Amino acid sequence: MSEFLSMGGYGNYVWSSFAIFAIVLTLDAVAPLLKRRRVLRELRGRIRRAQKRSEETA
Repeated sequence: MSEFLSMGGYGNYVWSSFAIFAIVLTLDAVAPLLKRRRVLRELRGRIRRAQKRSEETA
C-alpha cells in the first residue's frame, strides 16, 4: 500500500495534483450556486423597491 501511495517517488506530486483538482472542481460546481443565490436576492430586493414605489405613487 505504501508503494502505491508513494507512486515511485512521485506521490507528493500526484496526490497534491489530485487534491488541487478536487478543490477546483468543487469550487467550479459551487460558484454558480452562490451566484444564483445572490442574483435572486438582488432581484427580490428590486421587486420590493419597485412595489413600494408603485404603492407610494398610487
